[in-house]
Amino acid sequence: MKNVASAVKLLFTITTILLIQSSCKKDLRNGSENAEDLNEPGTSSFGHLKQTKTYSSDVVVRWLNMQKDMLQVPMPTGVAAPEANRAIAYCGIALYEAVEPGMPAYQTLSGQLNGLPAIPSTQRALAYHWAASANAALAYMNRHLFPLASAGNKTAIDNLENELETVYASETDAATLQRSIDFGRAVAEIVFNWSQTDGTATLPSPATYIIPVGAGLWEKTPPNFAGPVNPFASQRRLLVNGSTDATDLTPPPTYSTDPSSDFYAMVKDVYDRSQTLTPEQIAAAIYHRDAPGYPGGGTLVPMLAQTFQQSNCRLDAAALAYAKVGLGTYDAIMLGFVKKYQVNLVRPITYIRNVMGHTTWNALFATPGHPEFPSAHAINGGVISIMLTDVFGENFNLTLDHYSILSPPLPSRHYTSFDELGREMGDSRVFGGIHYQASCDKGFWLGKKVSQNILSKVKFLKE
Repeated sequence: MKNVASAVKLLFTITTILLIQSSCKKDLRNGSENAEDLNEPGTSSFGHLKQTKTYSSDVVVRWLNMQKDMLQVPMPTGVAAPEANRAIAYCGIALYEAVEPGMPAYQTLSGQLNGLPAIPSTQRALAYHWAASANAALAYMNRHLFPLASAGNKTAIDNLENELETVYASETDAATLQRSIDFGRAVAEIVFNWSQTDGTATLPSPATYIIPVGAGLWEKTPPNFAGPVNPFASQRRLLVNGSTDATDLTPPPTYSTDPSSDFYAMVKDVYDRSQTLTPEQIAAAIYHRDAPGYPGGGTLVPMLAQTFQQSNCRLDAAALAYAKVGLGTYDAIMLGFVKKYQVNLVRPITYIRNVMGHTTWNALFATPGHPEFPSAHAINGGVISIMLTDVFGENFNLTLDHYSILSPPLPSRHYTSFDELGREMGDSRVFGGIHYQASCDKGFWLGKKVSQNILSKVKFLKE
């Protein structure tokens, strides 16, 4: 009986050990299926194999601030303003892929995005420092996406990468650090090479675009008469197949110079508002005007940085949000520009001066060099509304103060949700006098719709 009891006890002990080992392996492979733990620090089942959520989002904030400085007006030689949202997209994808192996509940975007090659695997059962991987990936992307950046900005990129590497060297052993750096760079190289096949490199020069002439069509606008921006957007590859499904827009009213027409009323609304703007409306218009500030789409860079800082989110949440906003802004803005040149609608300043007879009327700031419908700012507002809400929730208090560095500084702006911020981004263009309300409303809807399409087609969480 004693031998039987000993045998039973031994069998129980062995079974218990096997169950524990099985549980550990399952946790390491699949992780928690609850996306709500994105902002909770923690490690995997093996103490030396830290998960991405162990690290703060500081590395991402530092690189966003770096990119903010690169994009800020006046622009460094060779950094093209229309490419700001493109940089956000590819940096977000590279960041996500560089830290995704440390997010057990999540999966690669390879095979889900349009032509994205396979991402290399990490070495099994070896530890990685995910902040170091993120640092290496973002350094590589910024260095290669802006090859003609100023010498000062190139030096700043090198300095930031080296500074963070020094910090991480004090947090892990040399082998783990180098393994993490090598992985981040390998991921970024694949993403960057893929970005080079999206059609951007072979686009015709915007100067070759022949501007159609006719009643109601867009023409260069005073005072700067800027030439066409991104007229060949249709030749760029979208990132997500199906992102533009069901995105037809109801066209604006038929062009007319008749004071009783719907078109005249749409333009008159812009003029009437310009005569009675409140200080709050002027402040919103100036804050979101982009210049002096950041080129088209570039305002998303400091918005992301301040969102991550004020939420105190972890690296996994920052990577997820960065990737989602990047996918949304790239595809939605590309679609928006395709529609702009298809509809080719006249800007308010042209109609107000030439048809309504207010020959000295001006918008609050210079009108951008592209057709009016739909509003690109409103499109980005729709992207922000959907994508950041998806990660951080509907009720989010955010204070933007990225123009505090100007002289004189612009007052900060506060929001209680990303939807509120997104709507203001669109409406600000009506307050500024450069868009019609219908163009902003439909642009906002378009940004939301493309983002919703992306979230329905791209699966970040494992099934």
